[in-house]
Amino acid sequence: MHKNLLSAAILGGLLSLVSGSALAKLDAAEIARLGQDLTPVGAEKAGNASGTIPAWTGGLTTPPAGYDASKGYVDPFASEQPLYTVTKANMAQYADQLTVGHKAMLAKYPSYKMNIYPSHRTAALPAAEYAQIAKEAATVELADGGNGMLNYGKTSVPFPIPKQGLEAIYNHFVRYRDGGYTTYPTEMVVQSNGNFTPVRREQTAVMASAMGNPEPNRLYYFLGKVVSPESVAGNQTLVHEPIDQTREPRLAWSYNPGQRRVLRAPEVSYDSPQVTSDGLRTQDQFDLYSGAPNKYNWKLVGKKEMLVPYNDYKLAARTLKYKDIIQPNHLNQDLVRYEPHRVWVVEATLKPGERHIYAKRVFYIDEDSWNILAADLYDGRGELWRTQEAHSMQRYDVLSAIHTSEVNYDLQANRYIVYGLDNEEKATKFGVKAELKDFSPAALRRSGR
Repeated sequence: MHKNLLSAAILGGLLSLVSGSALAKLDAAEIARLGQDLTPVGAEKAGNASGTIPAWTGGLTTPPAGYDASKGYVDPFASEQPLYTVTKANMAQYADQLTVGHKAMLAKYPSYKMNIYPSHRTAALPAAEYAQIAKEAATVELADGGNGMLNYGKTSVPFPIPKQGLEAIYNHFVRYRDGGYTTYPTEMVVQSNGNFTPVRREQTAVMASAMGNPEPNRLYYFLGKVVSPESVAGNQTLVHEPIDQTREPRLAWSYNPGQRRVLRAPEVSYDSPQVTSDGLRTQDQFDLYSGAPNKYNWKLVGKKEMLVPYNDYKLAARTLKYKDIIQPNHLNQDLVRYEPHRVWVVEATLKPGERHIYAKRVFYIDEDSWNILAADLYDGRGELWRTQEAHSMQRYDVLSAIHTSEVNYDLQANRYIVYGLDNEEKATKFGVKAELKDFSPAALRRSGR
């Protein structure tokens, strides 16, 4: 087996469990590994044999000198230069470390490149989160059929030693967000000539486990509002996200300022196009993947060393303007940082009889943060259609590695959409507190008025 993959014995053991509907909780010996040979979230603590990936030594937990929250994050690696650059000319040399989507972008656009920097394993969580992970690892498990979790409390990594693809996906769903946050993301549909119109939003998401009175079977609550441009300003969406969406589908409502009405919005799910995406992004592409997983069969392929977007402080700098970032065909690749890291590879294949515009999806999930860092999306003919990447960075002030932005390239339409940029907006507020009444349809109606 290739040196970048798990050993045959380990991988074989994992794959033998893929077909099971529910797995036993971790036993005491497995839990004892957390914080020993594994990090508290289940990653391999040691570096790799070649030295390109370092050992995890606790992550980045202290803000660099000069950090001021109102001015954005200070880049702790600003002085570093790329070790090398991957281009179309030399991509064959690094083929085993590239996603299918990255190889397609390199082959398609001569201007596309990937600057590879030294690897820094910056991901870290508060100590209380590590204790909760170890505590719940002994009890939490996938529900029968894999479309929910049993005995889930408030852990941010329910499956630190994943044995099924869906376990790794649920780790992504519930990863640590400091309870909740309010952010001001901007979305741009970028035409082939580089033209774009910013769509500005304000949105708040709060994990149900961080609220004093959450309803049963709730993962998080979400409220989003379009601020500009005027043609779509005032549109709002409210979501109550269930843990098990087959037992209870996603509850969503929309407010249209023209109608001045709050309506149920069952279309806010699966492959329905997002309203402002011009058809380039589906509802379940938010956060690279979100929503019910029941349309797919999930396979844990294994762990692999790959070149992935990481520590993207440079891209998030508040000194940048959107015109500095957006270019024809792709983002300004001089601003995107890539590093060698180990990722879990998870493959989702559409179940027989189910319908979705993506027949197959392949996800690359960071072992340290459980962020999905990249995804390849295939059409019904089995051809690569779209490719995604997320730009994450360790928020050292709150110890969370939530994405700062994400991009979705349509390789067939020669257009792309970027979501989450906030370089010209107000800074994200973490630790947001909320009550159930703040996420009610009545609150949505009052907000619209």
